[in-house]
Amino acid sequence: MAESGTTPRILLVEDDPSLALGLCDTLEFEGFEVKHARTGQEGISTARADHPDCIILDLMLPDTNGYKVCEQIRRDDPIVPIIMLTARSQEADKIRGLDAGADDYVTKPFSVGELVARIRAIFRRMQRGARPDAPLTIGDATIDPASQVLRRGRAEVKLSFYEVELLKFLHERAGQPVTRDEILDKVWGIEASPNNRTVDNFVVKLRKKLEPKPDQPRHILTVYGVGYKLVV
Repeated sequence: MAESGTTPRILLVEDDPSLALGLCDTLEFEGFEVKHARTGQEGISTARADHPDCIILDLMLPDTNGYKVCEQIRRDDPIVPIIMLTARSQEADKIRGLDAGADDYVTKPFSVGELVARIRAIFRRMQRGARPDAPLTIGDATIDPASQVLRRGRAEVKLSFYEVELLKFLHERAGQPVTRDEILDKVWGIEASPNNRTVDNFVVKLRKKLEPKPDQPRHILTVYGVGYKLVV
């Protein structure tokens, strides 16, 4: 993560030259330092060499798909935030991207202003998350926010930055229903939109890691017509 007072560094992995040029110009105008990779392999190599503060990753690349690139980058660096750009709107594709290690996604066509807002929200959350937090206990699982690890017995599961932030917020409000709008505002720092299913997709992903039976959740419960509630 960029230190206070330094320019945040973004790696853009995008093969569309016109889109990449527009994004690079906009992001640099907004105060970010940007490097552009045109292929998945170039993106992986650049991420390894430069350790960017955030990665914007297109799903459709000429040499491979963004899922595989995301998985490899995530193996190399479990913490760097990854926002996936996708022309696909199916929920299954978005969940697959989150399962591959993406922290967020933006569906094409998208507003550049929305993308910039999401990037800035990531950096705000990471600055807040730099402060140490006490471990969380949920059922028979313990979550260490500092190492982003969920432990159950001897088993360990790595969590992404936003998975930890979502659990922290739900834990603060344990036993209380919270709306999707509240979660988006407090965790992502973005406003809700009619097609935004970010929270739902992250809950699906978290249940797979936290719940003994994800299809019969005992801890992250759906409150129909409202949102979600954490039972510790």
